[in-house]
Amino acid sequence: MKSLEELERIRKRAQEAMRIREGEQPVKIVVAMGTCGIAAGAREVMTAVLEELAGRSLTGVTVTQTGCIGLCEQEPMLTVEKPGRPAVTYGQVSGDRARRIVAQHVVNDVVVGEWVVAARR
Repeated sequence: MKSLEELERIRKRAQEAMRIREGEQPVKIVVAMGTCGIAAGAREVMTAVLEELAGRSLTGVTVTQTGCIGLCEQEPMLTVEKPGRPAVTYGQVSGDRARRIVAQHVVNDVVVGEWVVAARR
């Protein structure tokens, strides 16, 4: 660190990263991170989601994780929750699929039907 300006940039990035993980935003993305999910690639999915959101400078989205959902054959899984819409759970999500889900579902409000495992109110 060489200046106060650099320190301020670091502080703002850290605050933004914490805001994304604290759950105060209207849109929520939940990645299943149980043992089966992690073994199937859930960490890659989480990383891809966070990178895609950062690359698009999206605000109003919380990213969090949960444990096993009980559909191990569908792991890695990701759920998108938007106000006034059914929560949509996607199965067999890869990093590339996670990026597409962010682009289509989160940004453009178009569900990627081919990977949907469940939708609930």
